[in-house]
Amino acid sequence: MKLNDILTPGFDASAWEAKGYELPKFNIAAVAEKTHRQPTWVHFGAGNIFRAFPAAILNDALNSGRYDRGVIVAESFDYEIIDKAYRPYNNLSLLVSLQSSGTIEKKVIASVTESLKADPQFADDWARLCEIFRAPSLQMVTFTITEKGYGVAPADLERGLCPVFAMGKLCALMLERFNAGQLPLTLQSTDNCSHNGDKVKNGVLSYAKAWVEAGLVPAQFLDYLQDESKVTYPWSMIDKITPRPHEKVQKILAEDGFEDNQTIITEKKTFTAPFVNAEEVQYLVVEDKYTNGRPPLELGGALYTTRQTVDQVETMKVTTCLNPLHTAMSIYGCMLGYTLISAEMADEDLRAFIQKIGYMEAMPVVTDPGVLNPYEFIGTVINRRLPNPFMPDAPQRIATDTSQKLSIRFGETIKKYLARGLDMDNLVLIPLTLAGYARYLKGLDDKGEAFELSSDPLLAELQPIVAGLELGKEGQDFSCLRQLYTRKDVFGLDLYQAGVGEKIEAMVKELYAGPGAVRATLHKYTSAR
Repeated sequence: MKLNDILTPGFDASAWEAKGYELPKFNIAAVAEKTHRQPTWVHFGAGNIFRAFPAAILNDALNSGRYDRGVIVAESFDYEIIDKAYRPYNNLSLLVSLQSSGTIEKKVIASVTESLKADPQFADDWARLCEIFRAPSLQMVTFTITEKGYGVAPADLERGLCPVFAMGKLCALMLERFNAGQLPLTLQSTDNCSHNGDKVKNGVLSYAKAWVEAGLVPAQFLDYLQDESKVTYPWSMIDKITPRPHEKVQKILAEDGFEDNQTIITEKKTFTAPFVNAEEVQYLVVEDKYTNGRPPLELGGALYTTRQTVDQVETMKVTTCLNPLHTAMSIYGCMLGYTLISAEMADEDLRAFIQKIGYMEAMPVVTDPGVLNPYEFIGTVINRRLPNPFMPDAPQRIATDTSQKLSIRFGETIKKYLARGLDMDNLVLIPLTLAGYARYLKGLDDKGEAFELSSDPLLAELQPIVAGLELGKEGQDFSCLRQLYTRKDVFGLDLYQAGVGEKIEAMVKELYAGPGAVRATLHKYTSAR
């Protein structure tokens, strides 16, 4: 069983279907031919998340029989992905959905019709991209290039019309579209970063302004990029975990007789494969602001709405329903010796900890976006996402840059309690999370043994605050904690002024009582609620 088998004349699907593989229901060749003639969608970023999510929901739309165009993928950074993970398999891939039950679902994705290297050094590919950008049929360009992919460097701006960064290449391609008649287009980020459409807009405009100032392009080009009747930059919220190719998955596929199961590691250390494994749960909420139409990705589950609603969904996720739970369990998971988030979910104290943070303490001030139910979202996080045995996520990774996360993930909830005049006594486990941070900074686990703290830009400032505190020392002075819990840059507000500083300080004293105090304190407060 190989991916290319499904393209051979007279292909017999029975062996695949007997093994539970879902095959495309559309005419792959016909879709590819029409897409080549009348392209509608180009996607930058050929990594795993693209194949697991945007390409997969387009595949669902094609399977419905209600759409007839595929997606053209362009890679602007690691060109080996195209050579090794796309073209040898005629752009086909296998999506393996990792279920919380420990089982998997397998679906062949055939919605990608072309794969191109987005750089002028590859003359034929670049010429094809220029041709696509000049096509009146093109509706949208999307991106999964990570947040740093939208960066702009002065040295790249100085290269003029021959940039090497992704946003510069995009700007050069938009110049092709401008010269073809100022044709309309939407540039749509689908990266997991706040207000992601603005990052595309700022990146493209940075190059365009530099080129106008240098006299390389007419001023009308900049006007075109800023004319919302011609070019738009919608926001989106995307949520789906797509880890590296998983050894367990490779073994299962091999046992099925699926031969395209090898891991590919490029020189740039991209981990990919002819298959992609990802969690079953996914969300894509998009601002519906397109100037030339769009593919009907709602047929695959995308939610189209307003910019305000996209922002509200992100706020719900980041301040209530997911990110705070991740941070709380990572702080305590590190101190309790866990190395897997899924293993933490089998710990009754930790499970109760995050359940009660989400449902009891944060939910009263949750931002309800309407398009997603906050209670259902949390339920999915706790019951399906975090316990998933296929997800190799570690509390040590989640604990990275914690000082940069606390103000949004917890400070915003405390601010809302104050603004709405809610009873601050109802906040117990959020203060316990913040108390745990002062214990975590000590770098000693619950046995009193040293562990390595995750990287954080403020460690060098914050660790000395707790340096004088000792585990199990009677009568020690905890007044040093005021240096920590008054820091608005870390928590978003002065926690003493907010009325929870003394409560947090008392909890820190309990956490420093000696070996075993982390577990004892956690159990005390989670079982009491």
